[in-house]
Amino acid sequence: MVVLEVLKGMTPGQVIQVQSDRTVFGRHPHCQLVLDNAAVSRYHAQIVEVHGDYFIEDLRSRNGTHVNEELIEGRRQLQDKDLIRVCDFTFRFLQAAPSDSKLLKPGQVVGDDGMIVGPQSLLDSAHRKTLVSDEEEEDIVSGAITVEDDERSSIISTLDAGSSSSDLRLSVKPETKLKAILEISKSLSRAANLEQVLDKTLEGLFRIFAQADEGFIMLRDQEKNKLVVKATKTRRKAEGDDQVHVSMTIVRKALDTSEGILSANALEDDRFKASESLSSLRIRSMICAPMLSKELGPLGVIQITTNDVGAQLRHEDLDLLISVAMQVGLAVENAYLYHQTSLQRDLERDLEFATQVQLGFLPKSRPKLPGYAFSDYYEPAQRVGGDYFDYIQLPDGRMAVALADVAGKGVPAALLMARLYSSVRYHLLSHADLNMAMGGLNAEISVSGLGHRFITCVLMVIDPATNRLTVVNAGHLPPLRRSTAGVVEAIGASESGLPLGILPNQEFQQTVFDLAPGESWLVFTDGVTEAMRMPQEIYGNKRLMKFLETGPAKIDALVKAVVDDVEVYVEGQAQSDDICMVGFQRLP
Repeated sequence: MVVLEVLKGMTPGQVIQVQSDRTVFGRHPHCQLVLDNAAVSRYHAQIVEVHGDYFIEDLRSRNGTHVNEELIEGRRQLQDKDLIRVCDFTFRFLQAAPSDSKLLKPGQVVGDDGMIVGPQSLLDSAHRKTLVSDEEEEDIVSGAITVEDDERSSIISTLDAGSSSSDLRLSVKPETKLKAILEISKSLSRAANLEQVLDKTLEGLFRIFAQADEGFIMLRDQEKNKLVVKATKTRRKAEGDDQVHVSMTIVRKALDTSEGILSANALEDDRFKASESLSSLRIRSMICAPMLSKELGPLGVIQITTNDVGAQLRHEDLDLLISVAMQVGLAVENAYLYHQTSLQRDLERDLEFATQVQLGFLPKSRPKLPGYAFSDYYEPAQRVGGDYFDYIQLPDGRMAVALADVAGKGVPAALLMARLYSSVRYHLLSHADLNMAMGGLNAEISVSGLGHRFITCVLMVIDPATNRLTVVNAGHLPPLRRSTAGVVEAIGASESGLPLGILPNQEFQQTVFDLAPGESWLVFTDGVTEAMRMPQEIYGNKRLMKFLETGPAKIDALVKAVVDDVEVYVEGQAQSDDICMVGFQRLP
């Protein structure tokens, strides 16, 4: 079992299991190893297993990852007892756990004061049946359900269903109540899903209420706020009539008032003589009990009816049904909450996969171009983002730098970013001129059916033989150039075209610049300049240019310093947009 032994930054001696596929270090709560320190990037580094070997990979973190005090770039294979340092945290990589160690699994929050177990998600899904809106006014027939809606009612007694079982009338026979509770308890313990629980509940109620002819359970769809028929039962199958009859007047009153309802012989009630449809339902006597939840409100109802006028349902029957509805309501509530957490866990798993896929699109290492140094930084506002950058080595020795910003953020923007990755490479390798490559990219995006989405993009090509830089801008923020004297200027604003995807036949203008020794360039997305603090104050392009004038000389230190300055400026406010920066410098 491969483990990490904690040496510094938390409780020394703790041992953490390394997952077989991937263990991500970072500040984000969804990392497998959450390092609660501001110096740690949200997704800082990861350990991956490849055919039995383990590799550590820096995920373009701001402060880097060290192995045996050596700063790594890209992916590096780990050997037994290697020391891994992530900012103030140090771990020893071990092929086997020490015999006296206390093993902790990934998915923990690691802070300077120790380790805290984070929340886990649950998962499942529920089947749905035909929906019946509680706003319907006409009779509805759905499968084995006949629904009658009438404002008049034969309600003769109600009972508060929100009261505890100890408050029920003492006239209920103890042996009958016990039998009902045992029946439902067995159903709850044996049934594999909610549908089985409801069906078995009706079976138990029919054994308890010998006079019952029909029964149904309706649940409220929490998302659509409609009633769903989930289970039905009738004794008339032998007669060829297996429909269950529903009076929505009773159902609505039970839900609205949170009261159990006992209805006498509806056919002899003067208030129903004018209702021909109600007469056709042949409902003689009925009890209806709501299922309630303190968190979710009314969950639905259980209803039992009889057609035998000589075997009417009584007060003690209503008491008993309310007692049963309490237990079933708890099962329904648990099933709903379980379903919600299940969906959340599915989403988290998909987002985790999307995050890893997007990180896979980004360059694993920085270019090794003679006479030049490169640096970059990438951090999405959400789990995934729409900012994109890439380094493309061209066949003639030139190096292309691409940076783009897809309109929007999150998963839709990330999907377009993935497409952009392959499209940019194709057009750069297919066209000799940079402006033609941008034109081909724009034509492809324009006919791709992306709707009103557009993409701002900058393509730059460095020729190390001539020390010249070619730039084409499609509606993106102008790159910033800093001379050796510290003069900072925005480049190419007047030559910029429209963003990609607006005009399919747009022509783009390319500009060529000489690169002087010591000169630095920075290209970035608006997540930098539009970083915001309260009250609605943005970082701004002027502040960025002023900071570059006196920033560190080396490009790697300069990019890190810009990130730090933005974080100081926002004063702890959450990141509102994706941040992406690429800098390069002709070495003195």
